[in-house]
Amino acid sequence: MSPRPSVREFIRGLTKPMEFRQLEYFVAVVETGSISAASRRVHIAQPALTRQMQLLEEGLGTPLLDRHARGVRLTVAGRMLYSEATRLLDERVDIKARLLALGSGQTGKLSLGVTVTHLWVPEVAKLMRGYRERYPQVALDVFTLLSGPQLEKLQQGGLDAGILYHDDHVPSGIEARLLQRDHLVLAVPASSSWVQSPPRRLVDLAETEFIWGYRSVSPVYYDRMVAHFARLNFEPRVVQYGADNITILSMISAGLGVAIVPAASSSHPTPGVRFIELEELTTCDMPLWLAWRAGEVSPVLDNFIQMAVEMFV
Repeated sequence: MSPRPSVREFIRGLTKPMEFRQLEYFVAVVETGSISAASRRVHIAQPALTRQMQLLEEGLGTPLLDRHARGVRLTVAGRMLYSEATRLLDERVDIKARLLALGSGQTGKLSLGVTVTHLWVPEVAKLMRGYRERYPQVALDVFTLLSGPQLEKLQQGGLDAGILYHDDHVPSGIEARLLQRDHLVLAVPASSSWVQSPPRRLVDLAETEFIWGYRSVSPVYYDRMVAHFARLNFEPRVVQYGADNITILSMISAGLGVAIVPAASSSHPTPGVRFIELEELTTCDMPLWLAWRAGEVSPVLDNFIQMAVEMFV
């Protein structure tokens, strides 16, 4: 005959719902002091509860309770089982709560890419703040990346989501949701004569020195802008290059030239820079998207997408 399992070995084998219920019944009996009081607490008939305690003792091969007229007392094995059972039941409740929180997106981690320009946009700032307030147990990691690098990291799995410029042709393996439509503006030094006498058309800027961005850091944005200028037969005289819009704005502030940037750039507090609206730039549609990897929407990401939809309406 095989030896009976120890109390701890028996508890480790308690995985079925009914066996967990036996532990709950046993704890109720111990804490109420009698079978009759425990039966009222756990809402089962007294004979059925008595039978469950007998099955539990038979499974362990040792008595757990000393029955007497006034109730029950714990045996040595019963005291050990009570200590282990309460710990196990508490852990079970904790695990279920954590799994529920994880499954509903209440806990976890979300890595988000945002273009440098849009960190200062009120709607984007409101989205990040609102998400953090609604889901305080989710670790929100924000990376400032231009649109091109964001797409690469999304495709490689380095980001969960990205807020970026893109056209209507989403790359394979990427899903996207349109957040809002932006346009272009002219950015000039505060000391420029254009501040007092703004140009009316791009042709007025033919001899002006421009600061430009590199195509490699955001191909879709760059190509969309250049194509718009080609339709207007405008080719800027580029004399300087900047790695991103913040760098370009700082160069403008230093008086190194002018630039054409997204209107969202005006949300960034840049001393020494003025923004000028031109009709020919307003007509260049620069859509802002929320993008993520297709088929990989976790609960935390789904909550972020839903909040973005709510805020960008």
